[in-house]
Amino acid sequence: MTTSQDELPSLAAESEGLLRLRPSTLLRGLQERAPICRVRTPAGDEAWLVTRYAEVKQLLMDERIGRSHLDPPSAPRYVDNPLLDMLIIPDHDAAREAHKQTRSWLAPNFTARRVLNLKPRVEEIASSVLDSFAESERPADLHGGFSFPFALLVLCELIGVPLEERGRILEPLEQMGGVDDRDGAEGGMGAIFAYAAELGARKREEPGEDVISRMVQNGATDEQVGPIAANLLFAGLESVASHIDLGVALLSSNPDQRDAALSDHQHLTNAVEEILRAAKAGGSALPRYASEDIEIGGVTIRAGDLVLIDFTLANFDSQAFDEPTRFDVTRSPNAHLTFAHGIWHCIGAPLARVQLQVAFSTLFTRLPGLTLAIPISDLHMRGSGLADGLGGLPVTW
Repeated sequence: MTTSQDELPSLAAESEGLLRLRPSTLLRGLQERAPICRVRTPAGDEAWLVTRYAEVKQLLMDERIGRSHLDPPSAPRYVDNPLLDMLIIPDHDAAREAHKQTRSWLAPNFTARRVLNLKPRVEEIASSVLDSFAESERPADLHGGFSFPFALLVLCELIGVPLEERGRILEPLEQMGGVDDRDGAEGGMGAIFAYAAELGARKREEPGEDVISRMVQNGATDEQVGPIAANLLFAGLESVASHIDLGVALLSSNPDQRDAALSDHQHLTNAVEEILRAAKAGGSALPRYASEDIEIGGVTIRAGDLVLIDFTLANFDSQAFDEPTRFDVTRSPNAHLTFAHGIWHCIGAPLARVQLQVAFSTLFTRLPGLTLAIPISDLHMRGSGLADGLGGLPVTW
């Protein structure tokens, strides 16, 4: 795709607050024109946007794509945020080793056995949160009354944040994801890092059955605990809460699909996969850098170039999915890329799937008349930020 520098498609408009349950006209147009397009990021820098499923999957498996850049201060940015900046490491091999080390610390917490053992507790948390939400005046905000607190409580318990201390992380997490107030984002990030390091020191003396305890027992320093715990909280909390919100919006707006999803466990499992594919929850572009020149999709990505790997676009690629704009809870197979792929595959995916299954089963079983209180077209995303979920979801039952 050839475009003059002044005419590069800008992704800044993608941060506006309108709800999109599928990629915008701009992004679908880019996908139709080329698998990899030159674009301008919200931060004002140039980047390659990967739009098609095959190329997204190929680059996720390519070891020349990663978090390293030879000159981090001058590296092109997706958005202006210190959390993303912190992840840029000058040495490619060091960046790859750091990624492997982090996964080795986290992997034992997300095995199939571990997640299966956690499911009864996840169900207890969902039921408890819904007990309070069900007493709300109607219409009620599902995001603030159920989706967010449910996701928060599960994550805090998993990571090791004491129940009585969860209030300490809410404001810093909100600040940390900002892209319009760098000082505020740095302050929020620093507060989360310091709190997680404090937890690491405590759990070194009195370990429990949680992520931070296992990390420090396996050699992580308190300083290493901070960024890893912060990323888990930030990514896991917003992603799960947003997919609950958007899943309820999709299911309640499609009663036949909802009834099919709730008919048995396998159908619910399939429905969760379709919600993960079809719901554009939060920032879906993974920013990475090329460590060497890469020939792909008819273009040459140069060493040091910023590459935006867009999972939502890949999930709506008609070359990979039949009728991708159709919401179909019986879709099978459904090899979506919402959790990425290869070495970048989301390590928390098994728990996220369980949380979504439990959330939808609990909500629609106990509140069978659950539906949107306003037209789906009136829903709005919060706007700019690394996590761009719904600000609220008015529902009734």
